[in-house]
Amino acid sequence: MLASASSFSVMAVCTHALENSCPWQVIAIFRAGLAMLFAAMLTYQAGARFVLFRPKTLWMRSIAGSISLLCGFYAMTHHSLSEVLVLTNMYPLWVAVLSWPLLGELPSAEVWIAILLSITGMCLMQPPLEFEARLAFGAALLSSFTSGIALIGLHKLKQLDARAIVTHFSGVAFLLSIAAWFVFPQTRTTTVSVGTGLLLLGVGAAATAGQLFLTKAFTTGNAARVAVVGLSQVAIVMLLEILIWGRTFNGQTLVGMALVVAPTAWMMLRRAQ
Repeated sequence: MLASASSFSVMAVCTHALENSCPWQVIAIFRAGLAMLFAAMLTYQAGARFVLFRPKTLWMRSIAGSISLLCGFYAMTHHSLSEVLVLTNMYPLWVAVLSWPLLGELPSAEVWIAILLSITGMCLMQPPLEFEARLAFGAALLSSFTSGIALIGLHKLKQLDARAIVTHFSGVAFLLSIAAWFVFPQTRTTTVSVGTGLLLLGVGAAATAGQLFLTKAFTTGNAARVAVVGLSQVAIVMLLEILIWGRTFNGQTLVGMALVVAPTAWMMLRRAQ
């Protein structure tokens, strides 16, 4: 899971670097398309069985994960990267809450306390005033919610090969990304250059590695503990933002981010015991 978090951090940084070079739909198409290609090659090479229609849980995982992917790419190209990653990594909270209707596990008092603290943290993070950035803020929240649904489904697919699961998810995400190109307005124009091509390739390669590590982690390990390790992505991205773009963080923003991440990690560690 730590390898997955590192890979997704590289993907996020490449995506943010493309915010003025490509519409978010193009980035999503390349991310899903390259991941589908790479994962299919790995599945074929390993002699693993491809899956398409069954089980139904596979479709729940792929559709929910695809919605999360689209919302995440929109958010990463329209708002500050670290804040977006904090919001999208709230999925352990949603995993705990959604376990009630989907798995019959009643959330404990710690879950609701963690949610209240996270809401306080989001308020301290100062949601943006511009409409486009506010929309990105909401998209990041929706991404974390649908990611929670996807990961609950993923945890129930232990019998399937991780590469086949990633191939299925990436194929569904690829089709939905193409649909998003026609349905949603394009807020950027595409700049054709070697740098743009390398960044898009980096998005696809890092996403494939991250998805394979994520799938392996959630299908073989304790879901709660795995989710906590995934929160390391926030710290990795913050460090990369400082090193690459020289970003600084004010105290209120850091407190807000901590109030979102820390209760989530604490709650999930308690749940894993």
